Amino acid sequence: MKIHRSFEHLGEIRNPVVTTGTFDGVHIGHKTILNRLRKLADEINGETVLITFHPHPRKVLYPDSAGKDLRLISTQREKIHLLSNTGLDHLVIIEFTHEFSKITSYEFVENILVGKLNAKRIVVGFNHHFGHNREGDYAYLYELARDHDFEVEEIPEQDVENETVSSTVIRKALHEGRIQRANAYLDHFYIMMGKLGDGHPRCREIGFPTYKLNIEEDVKLIPPQGVYAISLIYSRYKYKGMLNVKQFEGEEKVSVEVHLFGHDHELELRGKIPTFRFHKRMRDELKIDENQALHKQLERDKSEIQELIY
Repeated sequence: MKIHRSFEHLGEIRNPVVTTGTFDGVHIGHKTILNRLRKLADEINGETVLITFHPHPRKVLYPDSAGKDLRLISTQREKIHLLSNTGLDHLVIIEFTHEFSKITSYEFVENILVGKLNAKRIVVGFNHHFGHNREGDYAYLYELARDHDFEVEEIPEQDVENETVSSTVIRKALHEGRIQRANAYLDHFYIMMGKLGDGHPRCREIGFPTYKLNIEEDVKLIPPQGVYAISLIYSRYKYKGMLNVKQFEGEEKVSVEVHLFGHDHELELRGKIPTFRFHKRMRDELKIDENQALHKQLERDKSEIQELIY
């Protein structure tokens, strides 16, 4: 997958089949669009293109209202990682600014989709809107296609267990700690990526050394405080473990601490950026002051997670 940071110097893209959107989480609905993109591209010996935006448009346009408390399922690194596994040929990441937001839907089609990309086919999700004030939609694209050399197609919304999947629904599930539900909507595991550093000293004192996962973007949605069953993937390494989201006394933000099973925490992974897959929320955060009692609780957590098949 080639990554482009602007519409300039895209190089030659053969018979582009294009979609646009924020694609937060790269969930099952997004994958349906990308799979359709692939099929259409193969029919015309073309290449697939996703135009996405950073930061999230709501963060730019409504920083004090709709965007203020918005948290995203994926950081930029995580989104690129997830998209790289979909077979997408080209990812175009455009900086979303107030100036960019003023581009009309006609200008977006005329100057970018046709002018810059020479798109042959355009695929949009259900109820997709684009351009200044979200004035453009599938019907408008269909109308413009008559005078331009492209075809347009709309993908229906996707249901899982009779509930329509959207990034908003998945964010709600994650905010509530409903990891398995979120995973079902995503059609993959909810993930976190970030550089590993030294864990909290108290964890080491009680015999459960940890790494601290450094969150790269403040906008990253972190599930509620508590203990989670996770797995770590990095190069040839794969470990099961338990992850604790916790706000330590005197700290403003929550910390993400990870203890891996069967792993020497003195070696190998400090400074690395692995992928953590979330499998299940095990329990709420407990206030346990006494070290021996905390050790016993963590032993119980470890035993329960080791019993899980994943």
